[in-house]
Amino acid sequence: MSNQPNTIHFPDMQKLVTRLRDDLNNHFFVLLYAYNGTGKTRISMAFKESAKTRKKNPGSDTLYFNAFTEDLFSWDNDLANDTERVLKINASSKFFNGFKELALEEKIFAYLERYADFDFKIDYDKWQVIFSKGEQDHIKVSRGEENIFIWCVFLSICELVIEDSQSYEWVKYVYIDDPISSLDDNNAIAVASDLAQLLKKGKDRIKTVISSHHSLFFNVICNELKQFKHKRYFLYKNGNNGHTLRPTDDTPFFHHVAILSELNRVKESGQINTYHFNMLRSILEKTSTFFGFNDFSECIQGIDDDVLYSRALNLLSHGKYSVYEPVEMGEDNKELFIRILQAFQDKYKFELPELLIKQTTNESQI
Repeated sequence: MSNQPNTIHFPDMQKLVTRLRDDLNNHFFVLLYAYNGTGKTRISMAFKESAKTRKKNPGSDTLYFNAFTEDLFSWDNDLANDTERVLKINASSKFFNGFKELALEEKIFAYLERYADFDFKIDYDKWQVIFSKGEQDHIKVSRGEENIFIWCVFLSICELVIEDSQSYEWVKYVYIDDPISSLDDNNAIAVASDLAQLLKKGKDRIKTVISSHHSLFFNVICNELKQFKHKRYFLYKNGNNGHTLRPTDDTPFFHHVAILSELNRVKESGQINTYHFNMLRSILEKTSTFFGFNDFSECIQGIDDDVLYSRALNLLSHGKYSVYEPVEMGEDNKELFIRILQAFQDKYKFELPELLIKQTTNESQI
């Protein structure tokens, strides 16, 4: 891959980070697509640390969101009484500068209500978050809900940066690595769109790097930010020989192709959840619209068991399945799902981009 035109090889991570910072001198955004196992999190941390070791004006200049950000929060499950469950905040981190004085609840909730239906209260004396739902207090939210809460906290802090809050005046760059996990395609689009709107508003205050392995999220971000000056790369790891950036001005992946790639990935892994039937039906509906059919079932007319497949999709795609607490399909439904997906792809020869195939292959090996 490194021998292709326009590819740029970096033998060590520091040289890669230097290139990303150089790009941000003349661009608002750098967008990186990379599959899991590429070292995206390590690159984001190297980007942050590089400011502390530079010769001129060493110090922190990067607000980041990655796996380490989520580790700033930890659960106290009250094992003794099993009643006072709270999410503890590591207040010693610079991430929380001014957090107490600026009382971010209103900003956080403005984002959170778009994705979740629970409430929260921050105890600044004990530095902990108490979650509630209806009349239930001190509840333990799911891992997905916890992640989306932390993401909303991050967005709220970004707002403070853009508003030139004194507590965050040290921030010059924002580095975001894979902000979403275990979200369906609709929520992935919503998260990407909300982030893009915020970054558009703050483009003259901060420069931003976004890295992701999520093709749908990456597609939406690219489309939202394409009118602003940015760099877009495919990022590859060359074994033990560093990384390669391949610049691309190609159109990002279409939503239906990204979803189809995801369905192929779960088919290969065997980790097929109930909401994947909803995603499969969505693909058929998009295809039927393209061909001018009156109903999605017309996409699979003429193939073996088409009546069975249509009935199964109608029945099994109507549930309101949670993406935060996914339920794995039973073996019979898994087999049916795989048969429908394979029959659909045998009839319609989608050309999945090479990068999506690489993503599927590499993630199955992790």
